[in-house]
Amino acid sequence: MQGAPTIDDGLRLRIAAVRQEIAAACAAAGRSPETVDLVAVTKTVPVDVVQAALAAGLTTFGENRVQEADAKIPRVGGGTWHLIGHLQRNKARTAVQRFDCIQSVDSPRLARRLDTVREHEPVDVLAQVNLTGASTQEGVAPADLHRLCEVIDRETGLTLRGLMTIGPLGGDLAALRTCFRELREMRDALRPRLPNQPLTELSMGMTDDFGAAIAEGSTMVRVGRAIFGSRPTDASAVPAPPSMDSPC
Repeated sequence: MQGAPTIDDGLRLRIAAVRQEIAAACAAAGRSPETVDLVAVTKTVPVDVVQAALAAGLTTFGENRVQEADAKIPRVGGGTWHLIGHLQRNKARTAVQRFDCIQSVDSPRLARRLDTVREHEPVDVLAQVNLTGASTQEGVAPADLHRLCEVIDRETGLTLRGLMTIGPLGGDLAALRTCFRELREMRDALRPRLPNQPLTELSMGMTDDFGAAIAEGSTMVRVGRAIFGSRPTDASAVPAPPSMDSPC
């Protein structure tokens, strides 16, 4: 009799299913699947499960909380890590040390703080934009995006890889595509103004809406639930050490 599927078997099946959905969305948009990076969101996911995901072929992971990531990333022992959650300035030093990319830069003050603590090391960032106006979502207001990107370009040594947003939660397809199209148009408008920055990335689309995001040009989709299942209500799966940063 065949035994119960292992964690690794289940992960491989779910990862394959997500990759198939990405490939189908890319085909419908006339794009190659290689143009879309899958960022596996590991918020509250235990270390052994993340290690199994790494062994199953995932290479890029996203964490929402700096303290959880500070405990988890060294124990996982591999992968490329993106911070996709709100970053407080007093955790900037730890974020720079742990993450390969910080997707949630949403203010000039945070950009300057990251530049101060990076100690001449290269740091890739995305500017997070709040396109829904929802108070529950982080991000710079669209009207303030250009100023934020100018500060990153002219006053810091950060590398602005692109933009990130969260679509309207529960929005219909038309609303989602409008939101994602707006982010793409913002990125495209910034390119001639900031020729020294790559501005190649669009991080948009999650488990429920990444098809619409890919149709509008997403280069990174942030998928957690479709890979790891529903999350517990807290991050107790990984003990978090106290932050070594001092507030500023």
